[in-house]
Order: sequence, then structure tokens, then C-alpha cells
Amino acid sequence: MVAAARPPGPLDEPAGPSLLYLIGRVDRIVRRSINDVVRRHGLSAAQYTTLSVLARRGGLSNAQLARRSLVSSQSMNEVLLALEKRQLVRRRAHPAHGRIRQAQLTPKGRALLAACDAEVGEVEAKMVASMSSRERATLHRALLSCVHALHGGLTGD
Repeated sequence: MVAAARPPGPLDEPAGPSLLYLIGRVDRIVRRSINDVVRRHGLSAAQYTTLSVLARRGGLSNAQLARRSLVSSQSMNEVLLALEKRQLVRRRAHPAHGRIRQAQLTPKGRALLAACDAEVGEVEAKMVASMSSRERATLHRALLSCVHALHGGLTGD
């Protein structure tokens, strides 16, 4: 991405880096910070994301998990195999579709996720520490609106 400053445009954006550039920078910084946290617990960011998704909605198929975790189906299969090997998740055949395997968190997976969530929460708190609760709520709504505008999911999950 190019970080070149630009004059205000039709959206009355302030001069400086574009919104897309800033969002990209935040994404990279957040990913690095999450990786640093979860690596201490023996997880990758993709594995942590998968555990987080399963905590909110268990019984998902490989394809559903891949979409929600922002990885390919092939990568998700590798993630799930590693998590199964550590007994953090278990997969069972779908009752109506035997070829589909649904993943669930194990108690061990929930405990590890809770430990990671506490530290990841600290990263988020640090990121928004200078914002008021109103600013945090506004940022949350704005980012959610961006995701919806670009058809990025988070509806009906």
C-alpha cells in the first residue's frame, strides 16, 4: 500500500493517509500483536481465530469455519488437524450428511481460549485506551458498516 498523503477528496477526508491505508496498517499491527500473544500459548493466529469462532458457534463444517476465519478450506483442514491433535477441538460426522464433519471446542480448548482471550483483550484495550466509550462505540459501528458495505459477512452468523 502507498502511504502518500493526499489532499481532501470528495468524501471530505482529512489530508494524510487514506482510510484504506490506515485500516491496512491497523490490520497488520493487530495481527502481529495477536500472533505475539497466542504464540506464547502454542497457537497460531488462525488456530486462535478458529477457537474463537467455535466458541461463538460450534458444530460448523470445515467450509463454514474457513469462511468465518478468513482462510482457505485447505488451510482450515490443517488448522483443525493441529487443534484435534492437541485435543482442543473434536469433529464428528454431521447427523444428516456423513461426509460433513462438525467441529466443537473441547473443555481443554475452552480453557486455552479463555487464557488467550484475556491477553488479546489487553491488546484491544491498549489500542482504544485514548478513546471515550462513545468513540469506541462509534468506531465499532463504523467498522461493522464497512464490513457490511463490502459484503464481508457478520450478518446472520
